[in-house]
Amino acid sequence: MTSGSTWKPELDELSRRQALVRNMGGEAKVKRQHDAGKLTVRERIERLLDTGSFTEVGTVTGKARYSEAGEIVDFTPANCVFGRGTIEGRRIVVVGDDFTIRGGSADATIKEKPILAEQMAQQFRLPLIRLCEGSGGGGSVKTIETIGRSNIPNGVNGGQPFELVTSSLNVVPVIGLGLGSIAGLGAFRVVSSHYSVMTKSSAMFVAGPPVVAAIGQKVTKEELGGWQVQTRSGAVDHAVDTEEEAFECARRFLSYLPSSVYGLPPIVPCDDPVDRRDDDLLDVIPRDTRKVYKMRQIIESVVDRGSFFEMGRMFG
Repeated sequence: MTSGSTWKPELDELSRRQALVRNMGGEAKVKRQHDAGKLTVRERIERLLDTGSFTEVGTVTGKARYSEAGEIVDFTPANCVFGRGTIEGRRIVVVGDDFTIRGGSADATIKEKPILAEQMAQQFRLPLIRLCEGSGGGGSVKTIETIGRSNIPNGVNGGQPFELVTSSLNVVPVIGLGLGSIAGLGAFRVVSSHYSVMTKSSAMFVAGPPVVAAIGQKVTKEELGGWQVQTRSGAVDHAVDTEEEAFECARRFLSYLPSSVYGLPPIVPCDDPVDRRDDDLLDVIPRDTRKVYKMRQIIESVVDRGSFFEMGRMFG
Protein backbone atom coordinates (compact mmCIF):
# COMPACT_ATOMS: atom_id res chain seq x y z
CA MET A 1 0.00 0.00 0.00
CA THR A 2 1.50 3.35 -1.03
CA SER A 3 1.70 6.35 1.25
CA GLY A 4 -0.60 8.20 -1.12
CA SER A 5 -3.43 5.79 -0.33
CA THR A 6 -3.16 6.15 3.47
CA TRP A 7 -3.51 8.94 6.01
CA LYS A 8 0.10 8.57 7.13
CA PRO A 9 1.22 12.04 5.92
CA GLU A 10 -1.55 13.69 7.92
CA LEU A 11 -0.80 11.58 10.98
CA ASP A 12 2.89 12.43 10.68
CA GLU A 13 2.05 16.14 10.61
CA LEU A 14 -0.20 15.69 13.64
CA SER A 15 2.71 14.05 15.46
CA ARG A 16 5.00 16.94 14.49
CA ARG A 17 2.48 19.45 15.83
CA GLN A 18 2.11 17.51 19.08
CA ALA A 19 5.88 17.57 19.51
CA LEU A 20 5.98 21.31 18.83
CA VAL A 21 3.18 21.90 21.36
CA ARG A 22 5.35 20.36 24.09
CA ASN A 23 7.94 23.08 23.46
CA MET A 24 5.34 25.65 24.61
CA GLY A 25 6.94 29.10 24.28
CA GLY A 26 10.38 27.70 23.60
CA GLU A 27 13.34 26.55 25.65
CA ALA A 28 14.33 30.06 26.75
CA LYS A 29 10.81 30.93 27.97
CA VAL A 30 10.48 27.62 29.83
CA LYS A 31 13.85 28.22 31.49
CA ARG A 32 12.75 31.69 32.50
CA GLN A 33 9.65 30.21 34.11
CA HIS A 34 11.74 27.71 36.07
CA ASP A 35 14.34 30.32 37.03
CA ALA A 36 11.51 32.35 38.56
CA GLY A 37 10.67 29.36 40.75
CA LYS A 38 7.47 28.55 38.85
CA LEU A 39 6.21 25.45 37.09
CA THR A 40 4.96 25.45 33.51
CA VAL A 41 1.24 24.94 32.95
CA ARG A 42 1.76 21.32 31.89
CA GLU A 43 3.84 20.59 34.98
CA ARG A 44 1.14 22.15 37.13
CA ILE A 45 -1.58 19.97 35.64
CA GLU A 46 0.58 16.88 36.03
CA ARG A 47 1.19 17.55 39.73
CA LEU A 48 -2.37 18.59 40.52
CA LEU A 49 -4.11 15.54 39.04
CA ASP A 50 -3.87 11.82 39.67
CA THR A 51 -0.89 10.42 37.80
CA GLY A 52 -1.64 9.69 34.15
CA SER A 53 -5.28 10.79 34.37
CA PHE A 54 -5.14 13.93 32.23
CA THR A 55 -6.87 13.84 28.85
CA GLU A 56 -6.16 17.06 26.99
CA VAL A 57 -8.69 18.67 24.69
CA GLY A 58 -7.51 20.69 21.71
CA THR A 59 -3.86 19.74 22.06
CA VAL A 60 -2.80 21.05 18.67
CA THR A 61 -4.91 24.19 18.68
CA GLY A 62 -2.71 27.03 17.55
CA LYS A 63 -1.32 28.93 14.60
CA ALA A 64 0.91 27.24 12.03
CA ARG A 65 3.28 28.65 9.42
CA TYR A 66 3.89 26.69 6.22
CA SER A 67 6.57 26.64 3.56
CA GLU A 68 5.75 27.22 -0.10
CA ALA A 69 5.71 23.44 -0.46
CA GLY A 70 2.89 23.28 2.09
CA GLU A 71 5.01 21.77 4.87
CA ILE A 72 4.73 23.01 8.41
CA VAL A 73 7.80 24.98 9.49
CA ASP A 74 6.60 26.60 12.69
CA PHE A 75 3.72 26.21 15.14
CA THR A 76 2.66 28.42 18.04
CA PRO A 77 0.20 26.64 20.34
CA ALA A 78 -2.63 28.46 22.07
CA ASN A 79 -1.53 29.67 25.50
CA CYS A 80 -4.43 27.86 27.14
CA VAL A 81 -4.25 24.18 28.12
CA PHE A 82 -7.34 22.33 29.30
CA GLY A 83 -8.94 18.94 29.58
CA ARG A 84 -10.33 16.36 31.99
CA GLY A 85 -8.60 14.36 34.68
CA THR A 86 -9.16 12.96 38.15
CA ILE A 87 -8.33 13.95 41.71
CA GLU A 88 -8.50 11.00 44.09
CA GLY A 89 -10.52 9.23 41.42
CA ARG A 90 -13.07 12.02 40.96
CA ARG A 91 -13.37 13.53 37.47
CA ILE A 92 -12.71 17.24 37.08
CA VAL A 93 -12.06 19.83 34.38
CA VAL A 94 -8.81 21.80 34.62
CA VAL A 95 -7.84 24.85 32.55
CA GLY A 96 -4.53 26.68 32.76
CA ASP A 97 -2.72 29.68 31.30
CA ASP A 98 0.61 29.11 29.57
CA PHE A 99 2.75 32.05 30.67
CA THR A 100 5.57 31.05 28.31
CA ILE A 101 3.46 32.22 25.34
CA ARG A 102 2.66 35.95 25.33
CA GLY A 103 2.63 35.97 29.13
CA GLY A 104 -0.58 33.95 29.27
CA SER A 105 -2.50 36.91 27.86
CA ALA A 106 -6.16 36.12 27.25
CA ASP A 107 -6.28 38.22 24.09
CA ALA A 108 -3.37 36.23 22.66
CA THR A 109 -5.05 32.86 23.01
CA ILE A 110 -7.65 31.10 20.88
CA LYS A 111 -10.68 32.16 22.88
CA GLU A 112 -12.74 29.06 22.16
CA LYS A 113 -10.50 26.96 24.44
CA PRO A 114 -11.20 28.68 27.79
CA ILE A 115 -14.83 29.07 26.74
CA LEU A 116 -15.12 25.35 26.06
CA ALA A 117 -13.52 24.54 29.43
CA GLU A 118 -16.27 26.46 31.24
CA GLN A 119 -18.98 24.89 29.07
CA MET A 120 -17.59 21.39 29.58
CA ALA A 121 -17.56 21.74 33.35
CA GLN A 122 -21.16 22.93 33.38
CA GLN A 123 -22.56 20.45 30.87
CA PHE A 124 -20.76 17.40 32.26
CA ARG A 125 -21.35 18.63 35.84
CA LEU A 126 -17.68 18.38 36.79
CA PRO A 127 -15.71 20.56 39.24
CA LEU A 128 -13.55 23.21 37.57
CA ILE A 129 -10.04 24.24 38.59
CA ARG A 130 -8.51 27.31 36.94
CA LEU A 131 -4.71 27.65 37.00
CA CYS A 132 -4.25 31.36 36.37
CA GLU A 133 -1.12 33.23 35.35
CA GLY A 134 -1.84 35.83 32.74
CA SER A 135 -3.52 39.07 31.84
CA GLY A 136 -6.86 40.12 30.44
CA GLY A 137 -8.73 40.21 27.19
CA GLY A 138 -9.35 43.91 26.78
CA GLY A 139 -6.89 44.29 23.95
CA SER A 140 -3.14 44.72 24.36
CA VAL A 141 -0.90 46.87 22.18
CA LYS A 142 0.08 43.68 20.36
CA THR A 143 -3.57 42.93 19.62
CA ILE A 144 -4.18 46.43 18.32
CA GLU A 145 -1.15 46.10 16.06
CA THR A 146 -2.37 42.71 14.82
CA ILE A 147 -6.08 43.31 14.19
CA GLY A 148 -6.23 47.10 14.20
CA ARG A 149 -8.49 47.47 17.22
CA SER A 150 -8.97 46.42 20.83
CA ASN A 151 -11.64 44.07 22.13
CA ILE A 152 -13.28 46.84 24.14
CA PRO A 153 -15.89 48.41 24.06
CA ASN A 154 -17.43 45.66 21.94
CA GLY A 155 -16.54 43.08 24.58
CA VAL A 156 -14.70 39.80 24.33
CA ASN A 157 -16.77 37.53 22.10
CA GLY A 158 -19.90 39.40 23.08
CA GLY A 159 -19.04 39.08 26.76
CA GLN A 160 -19.39 35.30 26.68
CA PRO A 161 -16.27 34.46 28.73
CA PHE A 162 -17.41 36.76 31.55
CA GLU A 163 -20.89 35.27 31.63
CA LEU A 164 -19.57 31.70 31.56
CA VAL A 165 -17.01 32.34 34.32
CA THR A 166 -19.74 33.49 36.69
CA SER A 167 -22.44 31.04 35.57
CA SER A 168 -20.14 28.10 36.38
CA LEU A 169 -20.54 29.08 40.05
CA ASN A 170 -24.22 28.12 39.86
CA VAL A 171 -23.52 24.57 38.77
CA VAL A 172 -20.17 23.16 39.92
CA PRO A 173 -17.44 23.78 42.51
CA VAL A 174 -14.96 26.28 41.08
CA ILE A 175 -11.42 26.78 42.37
CA GLY A 176 -9.11 29.60 41.26
CA LEU A 177 -5.35 29.34 41.78
CA GLY A 178 -3.24 32.47 41.22
CA LEU A 179 0.25 31.27 40.37
CA GLY A 180 2.04 34.36 39.08
CA SER A 181 1.29 37.86 37.86
CA ILE A 182 -2.43 38.10 37.14
CA ALA A 183 -4.32 41.06 35.75
CA GLY A 184 -7.64 41.92 34.12
CA LEU A 185 -9.58 38.87 32.99
CA GLY A 186 -7.06 36.62 34.74
CA ALA A 187 -7.84 38.28 38.07
CA PHE A 188 -11.56 38.05 37.33
CA ARG A 189 -11.24 34.29 36.83
CA VAL A 190 -9.44 33.85 40.16
CA VAL A 191 -11.87 35.83 42.30
CA SER A 192 -14.97 34.47 40.52
CA SER A 193 -14.61 31.14 42.29
CA HIS A 194 -15.86 29.42 45.38
CA TYR A 195 -12.33 29.10 46.75
CA SER A 196 -9.19 30.97 45.69
CA VAL A 197 -5.54 30.56 46.59
CA MET A 198 -2.48 32.51 45.51
CA THR A 199 1.20 31.80 46.00
CA LYS A 200 3.03 34.43 48.04
CA SER A 201 5.27 35.25 45.08
CA SER A 202 2.18 36.11 42.99
CA ALA A 203 0.38 39.39 42.53
CA MET A 204 -3.10 40.20 41.27
CA PHE A 205 -4.61 43.46 40.06
CA VAL A 206 -6.98 45.03 37.56
CA ALA A 207 -4.01 46.72 35.89
CA GLY A 208 -0.33 46.56 36.80
CA PRO A 209 2.17 49.04 38.29
CA PRO A 210 3.03 50.70 34.93
CA VAL A 211 -0.61 51.79 34.55
CA VAL A 212 -0.66 53.15 38.11
CA ALA A 213 2.65 54.92 37.48
CA ALA A 214 1.02 56.72 34.56
CA ILE A 215 -1.22 58.56 37.02
CA GLY A 216 1.72 59.54 39.20
CA GLN A 217 1.93 56.81 41.83
CA LYS A 218 4.84 54.40 41.86
CA VAL A 219 4.13 51.08 43.55
CA THR A 220 5.59 47.59 43.37
CA LYS A 221 3.41 44.72 42.25
CA GLU A 222 3.43 43.42 45.84
CA GLU A 223 2.23 46.76 47.20
CA LEU A 224 -0.46 46.95 44.54
CA GLY A 225 -1.77 43.40 44.63
CA GLY A 226 0.43 41.08 46.67
CA TRP A 227 -0.92 38.27 48.81
CA GLN A 228 -1.19 40.39 51.96
CA VAL A 229 -3.32 42.95 50.14
CA GLN A 230 -5.58 40.40 48.49
CA THR A 231 -6.16 38.10 51.47
CA ARG A 232 -6.95 41.00 53.80
CA SER A 233 -9.35 42.53 51.29
CA GLY A 234 -11.16 39.20 50.87
CA ALA A 235 -10.45 39.00 47.15
CA VAL A 236 -8.48 35.78 47.73
CA ASP A 237 -9.19 33.21 50.43
CA HIS A 238 -5.71 31.94 51.17
CA ALA A 239 -2.00 32.36 50.36
CA VAL A 240 0.71 29.70 50.43
CA ASP A 241 4.46 29.55 49.90
CA THR A 242 4.59 27.00 47.08
CA GLU A 243 2.56 25.81 44.13
CA GLU A 244 2.47 22.30 45.60
CA GLU A 245 0.71 23.73 48.68
CA ALA A 246 -1.78 25.49 46.42
CA PHE A 247 -2.56 22.18 44.68
CA GLU A 248 -3.05 20.47 48.03
CA CYS A 249 -5.45 23.23 49.14
CA ALA A 250 -7.46 22.72 45.95
CA ARG A 251 -7.60 18.96 46.45
CA ARG A 252 -8.73 19.28 50.06
CA PHE A 253 -11.37 21.91 49.34
CA LEU A 254 -12.81 19.73 46.61
CA SER A 255 -13.02 16.75 48.97
CA TYR A 256 -15.79 18.49 50.94
CA LEU A 257 -18.06 19.13 47.98
CA PRO A 258 -20.22 17.23 45.50
CA SER A 259 -19.23 17.31 41.85
CA SER A 260 -22.19 19.57 41.09
CA VAL A 261 -25.38 20.96 42.57
CA TYR A 262 -27.09 17.83 41.24
CA GLY A 263 -25.12 15.44 43.46
CA LEU A 264 -24.13 14.76 47.06
CA PRO A 265 -20.70 15.23 48.65
CA PRO A 266 -18.54 12.13 49.11
CA ILE A 267 -18.67 10.17 52.35
CA VAL A 268 -15.25 9.56 53.84
CA PRO A 269 -14.14 7.39 56.78
CA CYS A 270 -13.88 9.06 60.19
CA ASP A 271 -11.99 7.75 63.21
CA ASP A 272 -13.23 10.44 65.60
CA PRO A 273 -15.60 8.67 68.07
CA VAL A 274 -19.16 9.94 67.96
CA ASP A 275 -19.29 9.88 71.78
CA ARG A 276 -16.09 11.90 72.22
CA ARG A 277 -16.38 14.37 75.10
CA ASP A 278 -14.21 17.47 75.22
CA ASP A 279 -14.22 18.91 78.72
CA ASP A 280 -12.43 22.05 77.53
CA LEU A 281 -15.79 23.19 76.17
CA LEU A 282 -17.05 23.59 79.75
CA ASP A 283 -14.98 26.70 80.37
CA VAL A 284 -13.73 27.90 76.99
CA ILE A 285 -16.44 30.59 76.96
CA PRO A 286 -16.01 32.89 79.98
CA ARG A 287 -19.05 33.67 82.12
CA ASP A 288 -17.86 37.28 82.10
CA THR A 289 -19.30 38.63 78.83
CA ARG A 290 -16.63 41.32 78.71
CA LYS A 291 -13.88 38.76 78.21
CA VAL A 292 -12.88 37.37 74.82
CA TYR A 293 -12.41 33.75 73.85
CA LYS A 294 -10.92 31.81 70.93
CA MET A 295 -13.54 30.73 68.43
CA ARG A 296 -11.20 28.49 66.48
CA GLN A 297 -10.61 26.33 69.55
CA ILE A 298 -14.36 25.76 69.84
CA ILE A 299 -14.77 24.87 66.18
CA GLU A 300 -11.85 22.42 66.27
CA SER A 301 -13.44 20.72 69.26
CA VAL A 302 -16.99 20.53 67.90
CA VAL A 303 -16.26 19.19 64.41
CA ASP A 304 -14.56 15.89 63.57
CA ARG A 305 -10.92 16.16 64.59
CA GLY A 306 -8.72 17.39 61.78
CA SER A 307 -11.66 18.15 59.50
CA PHE A 308 -11.94 21.94 59.88
CA PHE A 309 -11.05 23.74 56.64
CA GLU A 310 -10.87 27.49 57.24
CA MET A 311 -11.42 30.02 54.48
CA GLY A 312 -10.66 33.73 54.51
CA ARG A 313 -8.53 33.57 57.66
CA MET A 314 -6.82 36.93 57.04
CA PHE A 315 -9.90 38.79 55.80
CA GLY A 316 -10.48 41.98 57.77
